[in-house]
Amino acid sequence: MISFNNWRALVRRCMAVLALGCASLGASADTYTQTRYPIVLVHGLLGFDALGPVQYFYGVPSELRAGGAVVYTASVSQSNSTEVRGEQLLKELQTLKARYGHDKFNLVGHSHGGNTIRYVAAVAPELVASVTTMGTPHQGSKVADAVASITSTTGTQGAVAAVVNGLSSVIATLSGSAGNPQNALASLKSLSTAGAADFNRRFPQGAPTSSCGSGPAVVNGVRYYSMGGTSVATNLLDVSDGFLVASSVFFGLEANDGLVSRCSNHWGQVLRDNYAWNHIDEINHVFGLRGLFSSDPVSVYRAHANRLKGQGL
Repeated sequence: MISFNNWRALVRRCMAVLALGCASLGASADTYTQTRYPIVLVHGLLGFDALGPVQYFYGVPSELRAGGAVVYTASVSQSNSTEVRGEQLLKELQTLKARYGHDKFNLVGHSHGGNTIRYVAAVAPELVASVTTMGTPHQGSKVADAVASITSTTGTQGAVAAVVNGLSSVIATLSGSAGNPQNALASLKSLSTAGAADFNRRFPQGAPTSSCGSGPAVVNGVRYYSMGGTSVATNLLDVSDGFLVASSVFFGLEANDGLVSRCSNHWGQVLRDNYAWNHIDEINHVFGLRGLFSSDPVSVYRAHANRLKGQGL
């Protein structure tokens, strides 16, 4: 017969084994997004890293970190040229490398953030493991073309630029990046069809090799990926949908997310170009509102981090 003390020792041993098993399962679950190199999220036009508790990539950084990833959110000018924003990001990466010893980074950019990270990968490929663009106007945006044409024709370009610069400065102040210079006209030029063509000529790494096709997956040791959406009005409760419905008219019958056409979001390896998202859904805003049956943006970012992990990145 087993004595009470032996029973107690046996129970303790079983509990220890159970706890060890649970800890092992937890550790396994917590490594799903644990990439080799840190993930850096880069915002687009009029974006921010965070406004108080509200993240630009809503809910994404915390979920990536929960899976084991090291995540940073960049703080570049809300409105400026791709090159200026790119130089700002480059300095941030150099600072992170010096401070924490990181060798390379997985860069993820939304909208103009995608062009921004491409610049860094082109001028400093030794710092970049991968480039992933989401809803980026690689071939320019017809909305930018329309805004430039309308404001130029009506003589309101200066006034509109002043308003955008003012809004950019307010967002910069609220997000703790007030020192970054703002230049709405430079941003408009970068996002236009002509501006994008000039940028692509100078920085072609990852460019599609055919019309609306894919580009090389690896250039100078850097992996290139792209994704985007092709829906506009996705949720009646989302206040941003009305603006995107209005801006989508400039695309005619061409599939778009309200600001960027399907073919324009192509760069490098095209993972998917037709998610049922609009331009704001691509970053899980406004506050997670999206189409009822559309993919969860946070899950897509998590799955991509796991893809990078599988590539040894």
